Amino acid sequence: MLGSISQSSLSTQVLYPSPPKPGCCTARRLLVGTWAYKNCVDKSARLKTMVVGCKKENQEVGFQACERLYLGMDFGTSGARYALIDKQGTIHAERKRQYPQYMREETMDWARSWKTTLFSLLEDIPVHLRPHVASISLDGTSATTLIIDSNTGEPLARPYLYNESCPDALPVVKSIAPVNHTVCSGSSTLCKLVSWWNNDNSDKTSTILLHQADWLLWLLHGQLGVSDYNNALKVGYDPELDSYPRWLLSQPYSRLLPVVKAPGTSIAHLKEDVRTLFGFSEDCIVCTGTTDSIAAFLAARATKPGKAVTSLGSTLAIKLLSTTRIEDARYGVYSHRLDDKWLVGGASNTGGAVLKEIFTDEQLEKLSEHINPMETSPLDYYPLKSVGERFPVADPKMEPRLHPRPESDVEYLHGILESIARIEAKAYSLLKDLGATQVEEVFTAGGGAKNDKWTRIRERVLGLPVSRATQTEAAYGAALLALKGAQLM
Repeated sequence: MLGSISQSSLSTQVLYPSPPKPGCCTARRLLVGTWAYKNCVDKSARLKTMVVGCKKENQEVGFQACERLYLGMDFGTSGARYALIDKQGTIHAERKRQYPQYMREETMDWARSWKTTLFSLLEDIPVHLRPHVASISLDGTSATTLIIDSNTGEPLARPYLYNESCPDALPVVKSIAPVNHTVCSGSSTLCKLVSWWNNDNSDKTSTILLHQADWLLWLLHGQLGVSDYNNALKVGYDPELDSYPRWLLSQPYSRLLPVVKAPGTSIAHLKEDVRTLFGFSEDCIVCTGTTDSIAAFLAARATKPGKAVTSLGSTLAIKLLSTTRIEDARYGVYSHRLDDKWLVGGASNTGGAVLKEIFTDEQLEKLSEHINPMETSPLDYYPLKSVGERFPVADPKMEPRLHPRPESDVEYLHGILESIARIEAKAYSLLKDLGATQVEEVFTAGGGAKNDKWTRIRERVLGLPVSRATQTEAAYGAALLALKGAQLM
């Protein structure tokens, strides 16, 4: 019922194809005959195509054997998945993999695990579809950082994970960065770089910093030292100026910083050894990636300013596409660049985790059936799992408020759902007050999107159209980046 939630001014029409038509199992795992395949890939032969698919609600969903496909991969916190789409956005294949548990000196060997998973996902792609892959992109967790040997491409130290903090470096970073800058957090990429620089005594002559997505993409294209401006944000890159700031470039470790390009920019063709091993085409390109949360937003196809995505998982997170960049460290609000627009985001500590402490999934489903979403609940709660809130109220001492509890569980659940909706409304109002574009429509991701009664409550409280996002997987968003890169070639 409620699950956990991952450079240039380009037209959004390139990045987002029109929504796909509903598919089915046979439309996702297509069997293309050998005859059609051979006639398609043989450039000297007369091109012929065949269509296979299925009927669903009087709509034909099929695959032309000469059609180009676009591969996106998502490397999240616990596993990875791929999605293979066509230019209309229809999914032709997808699969998920858990990270293998490789240990090194009693700690998890994450780099080896990610690398193994990358090639396992490539192996999982149906053999007959691989020659049709025109481009590849992928996303990784934000601020997951690797220090790499620039001669071999191998990690020189264990990766710093996305949620790992380096408080020892924070005073140094705060002394050089502007007040309340995004890097002024112990878990920022820059803090991780500074911590390694100050504590590692090895020769730093041949070293480079890469993010998780950068390194995995390097394994595919072979050009070391390329990143994207979404991943590079937390190392200090300024996406508005499209460069590293002077205060960062003046530091001795700045020579480790990668070259930065727009997400979805073609880097190089797929390496010959990878292409040969898996049977991809000679003209398959590899494109710059993004972070997992950005890829998940792209998947929802919120393409115009004023469109937003609310993720209702363990917590409540919102992302709004805006023409204005917003930064406010008090609320943990910052902006990622999306071509010529800005993705403004913030996260509250309220959300589904509170509901799961009170109700089972079965109770949530049954009780929700009896809620009238058009009736206003008189109950006024602030549902939190523990003390402290950051957005839309910056109060580290805020106490959870879940009382009084009525005798009726239906009324109690109604009150909690409506209270979370009010917090969501206040969050969007705050973004407007800070200068962001006014929200016009909200797409919903996460487990809470499945609750239709909650959706109707939120629609009433927000006074806006609210709907469930057709696609929410970050791998799908990464595939859209791959499509963007191919169309810009």
